[in-house]
Amino acid sequence: MISYKPFQKLLIDREIKKQDLLKMTGISSATMAKLNTNEYVSLEVIDKLCTALECQPGDLLEHITD
Repeated sequence: MISYKPFQKLLIDREIKKQDLLKMTGISSATMAKLNTNEYVSLEVIDKLCTALECQPGDLLEHITD
C-alpha cells in the first residue's frame, strides 16, 4: 500500500495549508482528498507537488507492506 503520511508531515512541518498548496500547484480538491485517504494519484500530481515543495517523491510517499 502507498501511504502519503510523509506528505502530510511535510505540510505540517513547513506550515503549509492545503488550500494554499492547491493554489500553488493547480491540483483539484478531489485530488487532495485522494492524498488524504491514501488513494492512488498520477505521477503528474506527484511531479507538481515535488516542484511546488522543492522535494523528491520519497519525501511525499512511502510503501507499506500489507
